[in-house]
Amino acid sequence: MNSLQDLQQQPYKKKKPKQFNVYVMIFAFIVVAALLTYIIPGGAYDRVEQDGRSVILPETFHYIDGENVGLLGIFNSIHTGMVNGANIIFFVLIVGGAFGIFTATGALDAFIYMLSRKMANKEKLLIPVLMLFFAAAGALMGMSDETIVYVAILAPMAIALGFDALTGFAIVVLGAGVGFTAAVMNPFTVGVAQGISELPTFSGIGFRIIIFVVLYAAAVLYVMRHAGKVKKNPELGVYGKFGGKADTAALQSHKMTARHKLVLSAFLINYIVLIIGVLKYGWYITEIAGLFLLFGVLMGILGGISFSGIADNFILGAKDLLGGALIIGFAQAILVIFNTSGMMDTLLHYASDALGAIPGSLSAVGMLFLQMGINFFVPSGSGQAALTMPLMAPLSDMIGVTRQTAVLAYQFGDGISNTILPTGNIIALLAIAGIGYGKWVKWFLPFFLIQIGIAIIALIIAQLIQYGPF
Repeated sequence: MNSLQDLQQQPYKKKKPKQFNVYVMIFAFIVVAALLTYIIPGGAYDRVEQDGRSVILPETFHYIDGENVGLLGIFNSIHTGMVNGANIIFFVLIVGGAFGIFTATGALDAFIYMLSRKMANKEKLLIPVLMLFFAAAGALMGMSDETIVYVAILAPMAIALGFDALTGFAIVVLGAGVGFTAAVMNPFTVGVAQGISELPTFSGIGFRIIIFVVLYAAAVLYVMRHAGKVKKNPELGVYGKFGGKADTAALQSHKMTARHKLVLSAFLINYIVLIIGVLKYGWYITEIAGLFLLFGVLMGILGGISFSGIADNFILGAKDLLGGALIIGFAQAILVIFNTSGMMDTLLHYASDALGAIPGSLSAVGMLFLQMGINFFVPSGSGQAALTMPLMAPLSDMIGVTRQTAVLAYQFGDGISNTILPTGNIIALLAIAGIGYGKWVKWFLPFFLIQIGIAIIALIIAQLIQYGPF
């Protein structure tokens, strides 16, 4: 396992280019929000409780004397934002810690290597089967940064099978990417966004499963088309740093043990219990976090990890998501200023007036492109949800878009752009395979546009069927 960790971490640290510092960016937004309190007047809507959620009465808007935010208020808002977002912040950390224990058992690595070995002589099944695994991982556990180590394994394996490094890279990245976008039960994106929007956790899962199938099928066909061309004419291939040579010895060094099978069984049971709890008993963030923690400890025990090791790996898993969790608190600071000054309702009033005459389906599509733009500056999925959904959820009520559709627009905007925006982890992933960013964009752009087309159609359908429950 140590060799895998080295493979994952060493190149990543060495080759990761300088990027925007998201905390500096969000702090700048906080300062701008504070300055706007001196420009934009405060306002307020009357609200009523409806089906367990707070709903704005559109005709009740009136201006109020808002509170201007000074220098100390800027810094106070960060602490208040952390407190306000504590339930989501600790949910992300606890689930991340549970995944850290799961990863430390080595069961996930062993399963991928076993799958790769079994598929090595079945070229026609290799791409769809492996992509299905990575898509499921993206949809259920938000696999994203974790794909780094698997790129280093599957890129040379694809070359050994007569394809190219780009094929192996795309199996991992596009597979996990479309799963992350569909977000069937992704706790870090849909789970957080629905919680903020006061929607039942993981509600609307049926439509997301359909989206998952469509995106997965499109990704498989796209990758297989490229792989087929390379198979016929190797000169068309992109081999990155591997130069057409393949070393697949790592595939033979990880065996699936009885402990690994027990851990994977527990992981599967965890999601079965989660579905039952959410659908039958209405579990929310607290219960879901508790369930992941319980099964995280259980998977550690089944995996033969000591209690001290379980605790250590829980901390490591939580640490991996600490950056995203803190972004949630910083994003909440902006909302603190908006609410303290009364600007939130004023902005909702302006936005609803601007969008009121536009059909709901087009408004939902507009939300998609807005979320894609925001993802450039806030590449954390949970952080983006914390920043945008407090505004998008009530706005959707006012312009005739369901909150579930607004969440769908968010998950599309976040997920689709992750694999092309240079502010995300795509640069580090490309560095592992030695593939240039420009070459990747040229190859990936058609599929990027295909995904946007699928997203627009899905949003229009969602609006037509009043995708809900509300």
